[in-house]
Amino acid sequence: MPKIAKKQQEAKGKVDRARNYSLKEGLDLVKGISFAKFDETVDLAVRLGVDPRHADQMVRGAVVLPNGLGKDVRVLVFAKGEKEKEARDAGADHVGAEDLVTKIQGGWYDFDTAIATPDMMGVVGKIGKLLGPRGLMPNPKVGTVTFDVGRAVKEAKSGKVEFRVEKAGIIHAPVGKVSFDAEKLQENILAIVDALMKAKPSAAKGTYLKKISLSSTMGPGVRVDISDISTQLK
Repeated sequence: MPKIAKKQQEAKGKVDRARNYSLKEGLDLVKGISFAKFDETVDLAVRLGVDPRHADQMVRGAVVLPNGLGKDVRVLVFAKGEKEKEARDAGADHVGAEDLVTKIQGGWYDFDTAIATPDMMGVVGKIGKLLGPRGLMPNPKVGTVTFDVGRAVKEAKSGKVEFRVEKAGIIHAPVGKVSFDAEKLQENILAIVDALMKAKPSAAKGTYLKKISLSSTMGPGVRVDISDISTQLK
């Protein structure tokens, strides 16, 4: 058995799949069984009681994590004039208009998030089919279509996470790195779950938070007790 596969099996064997761990226990376990030589990302997966096939049950939003993501976020801004300068002053990595559209049409995607001023959306719309599938299309619902580009850039740089429910009713979101203190990861997780609760559609019936699990990039999933998280949010 290859070395990586063997380590994955060993990590999997340390997780009680029949148990729902407290948030603290779950984080300690995810950190403890991490074996990769790089600083793995800790991911949160939440199964929601919604049917995203119905527009009135779509869950989407964004939240700025209190402790960031532990990585350098490359920000691209579609803007002109004063807003172009505002974006650069705020720390944007790439700022432009039609020139950026041409680069992206040529296969360039050297950025993690895209922001646009409302007046630029006609230009950005030309590459909607390229940005959309990659989750890079600016959207007013998550604050990436705005005239307040300085604030948007700073939020993206400081660890803003966008979330959108998938077809199976699951939300996936990064919450930091394995190297983070468990307390900081916990604060980030609570911030995302709180944002999910606030984004609950009025059309959603029954249990909204159905299952929550954590994992590192290479590690197995660890189920977390929803009641423990709910108690901490009160």
